[in-house]
Amino acid sequence: MLFQLVSGFVSVGFTNFTPLIVSMNILVTGGAGFIGSHLVRLLVNKYPSYQIITFDALTYAGNLANLKDIIDAPNHVFVKGDITSEQDVKEAFENYQITDVIHLAAESHVDRSIEGPMEFVHTNVVGTVNLMNQARAYWKTMGEHVFYHVSTDEVFGSLDLEGFFTETTSYDPRSPYSASKAASDHFVSAYYHTYGFPVKRSNCSNNYGSHHHPEKLIPLMINNILNKKPLPVYGEGINVRDWLWVEDHARAIDVIFHEGAIGCNYNIGGWNEWRNIDLIHELCTIMDFELGRKEGESAELISYVKDRAGHDLRYAIDATKLFDELGWKPSITFEEGLRNTVKWYIEHQDWVKEVTSGAYQDYYKNMYNQR
Repeated sequence: MLFQLVSGFVSVGFTNFTPLIVSMNILVTGGAGFIGSHLVRLLVNKYPSYQIITFDALTYAGNLANLKDIIDAPNHVFVKGDITSEQDVKEAFENYQITDVIHLAAESHVDRSIEGPMEFVHTNVVGTVNLMNQARAYWKTMGEHVFYHVSTDEVFGSLDLEGFFTETTSYDPRSPYSASKAASDHFVSAYYHTYGFPVKRSNCSNNYGSHHHPEKLIPLMINNILNKKPLPVYGEGINVRDWLWVEDHARAIDVIFHEGAIGCNYNIGGWNEWRNIDLIHELCTIMDFELGRKEGESAELISYVKDRAGHDLRYAIDATKLFDELGWKPSITFEEGLRNTVKWYIEHQDWVKEVTSGAYQDYYKNMYNQR
């Protein structure tokens, strides 16, 4: 089939098309974000016959600089759009003849959700339903398409010191963020059962790696250590998280998108449980070595602050189904990934400064001015 598409063109409108014969036109929502940019890079480089359409509103978490190495690839196009806008989504489907969707766009910070929950409801719930409605209206034959919804393990609530989240764990969200993601998960499942809508879903554990917004735990601590600022630890730091290398997450999404069963959900985790305080001490040790500081110097920056409201004790993913059915497993240990992450942030301090200052948002404007 001949699809009319934009090759290597950053676009707000829908002009200057170049015809390409491709096997899939995949809309990746939130593709300029942390996880999304890693996924887009993988798909663009691995599948030259696919057309990857990055669809992102470029809110504070979206950064076109994350895609600068593939922004002009012949099988990639960027479209600035809002998933809550019926018009934006409809135009994307019609003008790029979307065959499949991988949906990552979401508000994702727990602290922000506590301060302003309505924004999370609007983006994560309304946005997801709007995407599915537009896909249903555009796709004539449901069986030829995939709508892949990327979610979080936080929808399952909190674990005690034992046990794991599985695909059959009951939902028990504890924050406005996790409640909004749980609601979107339920809508995705309901559309599958009600309309025969071709969905796949995954719930992942905490991601880490390069291009992570500095408000998140690991990049926040790295940046504060670099600048010798306090390292704030909620409560006693005993909360446990299961950490997943972001590039392994992208690999898992790739496998599930191509080989996972319609109507099924898969848990993605790194089998890397760390207490927050132990993780921060490990970061301090690595940073002291990389920066040539005396051992223990960075750990002196640790300070304890009032615990966050609704702070879940422990998350831990059982990814056995993904391994047994699709053969996926992490490619890197947490210690290796953490060292790689630290080195990336040390070598890319300009990127961090642009994000923390807000200057990165000018990258989008500059790209249009140059064209």
